[in-house]
Amino acid sequence: MLKILLVVLLGGAAAVASVAALLASPWWWAAAAPLLLLVLTALHDLLQHRHSVLRNYPVLGHLRFALEALRPEIQQYFIERNFDGRPFDRDTRSIVYERAKGTEAEEPFGTELDLYRPGSEYLTPSMAPLPVRADPPRVRIGGPDCTQPYDMALLNVSAMSFGSLSANAVLALNTGAQLGGFAHDTGEGGMSEYHLRPGGDLVWEIGTGYFGCRTHDGGFDERQFAEKAAHPQVKCVSLKISQGAKPGIGGVLPGAKVTAEIAKVRGVPQGETVTSPPYHRVYSTPRELVRFLARLRELAGGKPVGFKLCVGSRREFLAVCKAMLEEDTTPDFIVVDGAEGGTGAAPLEFADNVGLPLGDGLMTVHNALVGAGLRDSVRIGAAGKVATGSDLVKRLLQGADYTNAARAMMFAIGCIQAQRCHTNTCPVGVATQDERRARAVDVGDKSQRVRRYQEATVKSALQIMASMGVRDPRGLRPHMLLHRVDPHTVRSYAELHAWLAPGQLLASPPEGWAGDWKAADPDRFSR
Repeated sequence: MLKILLVVLLGGAAAVASVAALLASPWWWAAAAPLLLLVLTALHDLLQHRHSVLRNYPVLGHLRFALEALRPEIQQYFIERNFDGRPFDRDTRSIVYERAKGTEAEEPFGTELDLYRPGSEYLTPSMAPLPVRADPPRVRIGGPDCTQPYDMALLNVSAMSFGSLSANAVLALNTGAQLGGFAHDTGEGGMSEYHLRPGGDLVWEIGTGYFGCRTHDGGFDERQFAEKAAHPQVKCVSLKISQGAKPGIGGVLPGAKVTAEIAKVRGVPQGETVTSPPYHRVYSTPRELVRFLARLRELAGGKPVGFKLCVGSRREFLAVCKAMLEEDTTPDFIVVDGAEGGTGAAPLEFADNVGLPLGDGLMTVHNALVGAGLRDSVRIGAAGKVATGSDLVKRLLQGADYTNAARAMMFAIGCIQAQRCHTNTCPVGVATQDERRARAVDVGDKSQRVRRYQEATVKSALQIMASMGVRDPRGLRPHMLLHRVDPHTVRSYAELHAWLAPGQLLASPPEGWAGDWKAADPDRFSR
């Protein structure tokens, strides 16, 4: 009854305004036109069958959809506090913005955090702090079989493909890497001219689609790989097994998005839908994976080769360790991607429920390599919500040798966490292929911001380590990070987690690891 009354009232008002417009003055059309539009909207809402809200609340129901669309912006700008936003809170985003701009990232009047909240973590300062070292340390990537090792910075640009990011965004990131002397991971979308033009060091990432080194039927092309891996900007090669946002999922690039430029970069037909399977064709067992990595290193002329994964089954990773031992070869590095990673759009169920968070994954990989006596040959990178100096120090303490950042680097070039990366409507031109929107990314300005952000964050990490009495990352120990278990109990990482001794799995596996180590099979990914 209410709906009918509403339509009648609107229709009557529109009719009166229309008659007045015809008999009195054309100015009445200013009132008649909107009323007629409302009447038509109300009729449409009553007759449509898709939205129950609109059938019961014609016209007014649209207000609900409008508020729902604005909810993320309302939440971010008017409701959330400085320290409780997600995925990155305002305090963290502000630190990145300020460092990228070259301004002081300092706050007055003390912390806003509840330091007695369970889950809080604290790095322990020393009573004998050290001077901050002026020369940031670098990490030598290259095991016994590597003939062209690379010295990696403590913080680098994590994997983000051209196609996901705009051309200007990729140019800004690689120019920043070139200016600052750190590495830029290409992502699995291939090496574009925007990765190569500025001259920054590259980690060429290869996913299950083998983009850039792909046969016509989607397999791996050794000849193409060898040719491109020989490029002097390619310093390392990374095989992507899985990524944090969506471990175990492939991808589909609709044909409408496969432009001539993207088709050329990825080595696929223009205008045709491209599918990246969830699995690799080049291996099906841990042993085959280890052998393929060795083959990649051979094809790459001895450059460092490794793989990236979001850790799941500890038993499966231990199987890879056994394969390394039996084949007498190791990757040069392993990048651990945390389940909190998020530059790739993913189903919510995967983002929330599949894969280990970065800290747990890091400690699993570090301990497995240590226990198998392989840690000295393999460097570990950490990727997943690394944004600040304290993030960097915590990841080094948990087992990493260096870190990669994706979303923080996006913040540095202007990302505002609009969370529209998958819609091609990024409001600041970072995650889009819309040329009009991408114009917002000024490469000259944003590349300097990337350089300044990386430099300031590494400097912050070195300041924190100096305050802890540590000059080199290798001096960090698990007891230097405390975790509040409950309001009255604090435990160090040394107490909370088991840390294996070198070769312990080979000699006498501890009780918590013995079952998985025994069951791990180098010829089968068993769970």
